[in-house]
Amino acid sequence: MIDTVTDVEPRRSPRRGATWRPWLGRLLLATGSGVLFYLSFAPRSLWWLAPLAFTGLGLALHGRRFRAGFGYGFVFGCTFFLLHLTWLQHFLGQGFGPWPWLGLSATLALYLGLAGGLGTVVARLPGAPVWMALVVIALETPRAWFPLGGFPWGRVGFSQPEGAYLALASIGGAPLVGFAVALTGFGLAWLLLRLWSASSAAQRTPRGLAVPVAATLLPVLAGLAVWPTVGTAPQRGSLTVAAVQGNAPDAGLDMFTDGAGLGANHLAETERLRRDIEAGRAPRPDLVVWPETAIGARPGANPRLDRMVGELGVPTVVGAVYQQPDGELENAAVAWDPDTGQGERYIKQQLVPFGETVPWRGLATMVTPFVNAVDERVQGTGDPAALSIAGTRVGLMICYEAAYDYPARDGIREGAELLLAPTNNAWYGRSEMSYQQLAMSRLRAVEHGRAVIVSATSGVSAIVQPDGSVSSSTELFTADSLVDEVPLRQQATLSDQLGAWTEYALVAAAVAAVGTGFALRWRARRGTAGTKENAAGDAVA
Repeated sequence: MIDTVTDVEPRRSPRRGATWRPWLGRLLLATGSGVLFYLSFAPRSLWWLAPLAFTGLGLALHGRRFRAGFGYGFVFGCTFFLLHLTWLQHFLGQGFGPWPWLGLSATLALYLGLAGGLGTVVARLPGAPVWMALVVIALETPRAWFPLGGFPWGRVGFSQPEGAYLALASIGGAPLVGFAVALTGFGLAWLLLRLWSASSAAQRTPRGLAVPVAATLLPVLAGLAVWPTVGTAPQRGSLTVAAVQGNAPDAGLDMFTDGAGLGANHLAETERLRRDIEAGRAPRPDLVVWPETAIGARPGANPRLDRMVGELGVPTVVGAVYQQPDGELENAAVAWDPDTGQGERYIKQQLVPFGETVPWRGLATMVTPFVNAVDERVQGTGDPAALSIAGTRVGLMICYEAAYDYPARDGIREGAELLLAPTNNAWYGRSEMSYQQLAMSRLRAVEHGRAVIVSATSGVSAIVQPDGSVSSSTELFTADSLVDEVPLRQQATLSDQLGAWTEYALVAAAVAAVGTGFALRWRARRGTAGTKENAAGDAVA
């Protein structure tokens, strides 16, 4: 038995006047699958829709060639990203129109279009669902690099902050979780095709159904089997942590001009927290965490911050716009001690294009003068990747960095027993963006076996336990503080030990499958051409 597309359903000659119907049905199926994929993401708890989305995509790709596969994959991707990234409209406001949102969505959809096209190539190999899933996940790697430094938002694994697949993050991070989701989906598509096929009863035998059944069920069973190994117990005691959310106006881009108000809000909320602690309404924390860029800071004297941390009497990680003596700006998380003042600082490495850095500034200025208002930040080097504070080591992933694998991983390698995720989401209003980002932090918690403290300027702030569960959280656009106890853990997960090699292995397997698929296609065409030449020669003779 060869597990191919062509042996499942032979092509039939369409009736005249009805050629548009299969095309339209596939187009609607690809579009509907993109909607399902969007619905699987936070703030909804519908993680199980993600594999069904790839089932629909697999059915739409069935029996197609590269060009059609690219088209259906692109439609799937466009539908998904247009819905998933609507928060860009709130960020930019009416003055920019829909073009940045449409342009970014279409650009990202090209990767899923390519996945659809290459999926039709590897679908002719034995074990087709495996190779199709690998192609989808492998193309998430270049999407984290290009364009403009990459944009990994909407990775398949990020649809799984809970559910059967999440435990696999402790084995292979977001790439393995995403692969398992896509494999289940494509496996179910092939199973349905085998059951519906009228071409061969042999394909509906246990032997013929073995591969698609295994592809459908094994990822789910593997995820469930790994759950008991996900560590949550304290290994070096616990820490009581407070996340401060000072709030910010729902003003979109106008936040660029309201830095002073943001700092005042967080100083006021910290003062309220101090009073609650002294009155016994809140437990005394061992560590306080402020959001990203909540206040300005610089080397040397910072009277407001020194006074605030000193009066609070608790070590604090301050998210600050850190200005060097030469005027250069850093997006930094600074360790602040009540007695000794500011100490180590982590500098954000993955800067947001057009928010913290301006690629192609000359060209961008021709498109919009907005970029002239962007004060570019200095990119961090990752040294240090973890800070020493409150008697422990904490790893950092500032805002946008939660979408990338390396910042938290580097912190763990430097001994982090806890992860912090300070963020400033006030730009994006009451959209789904904050919830999408929280879902990433939940996956990171399981991936690294660490609690994650999400401290956001305007929400959603949250205390995430090492199993990805949220023990407490805030509402959007409210001033609030969370105080909770979290375990300190030192054990490295298998995902941390393997590092990026899991991703590299998946990419290598996908490249090998695509190369094999093209080689077999070329060989088949060459054989067909030779047969036709021989037949023509026989006819002449």
